[in-house]
Amino acid sequence: MDKKESLSAQKTEAKKKARQYENQVKILLNKQRDAERNARTSRLCKHGAILEGVFPATVNTDGEAIKEFLIEVSLLPGVKELAEKMLNTEDEG
Repeated sequence: MDKKESLSAQKTEAKKKARQYENQVKILLNKQRDAERNARTSRLCKHGAILEGVFPATVNTDGEAIKEFLIEVSLLPGVKELAEKMLNTEDEG
């Protein structure tokens, strides 16, 4: 095998490895997206369970009604400040 054939073979091998690495990157990105989606789903389930625990009437309520309820609650005097205070305290601890 002469030098030109050797370089051609190395080039072919390098391209093959590059495709393999690109596929590995795609697989890792998919795993990362799946992990993020699973974390979000878990968080939403936990938050929903908390909401139902604190406000049992929300169990049989549709999403739009719950949204309206939470908006109304958020507009009550002092709620915004209380939420910011409690959530900031939770982040620090």
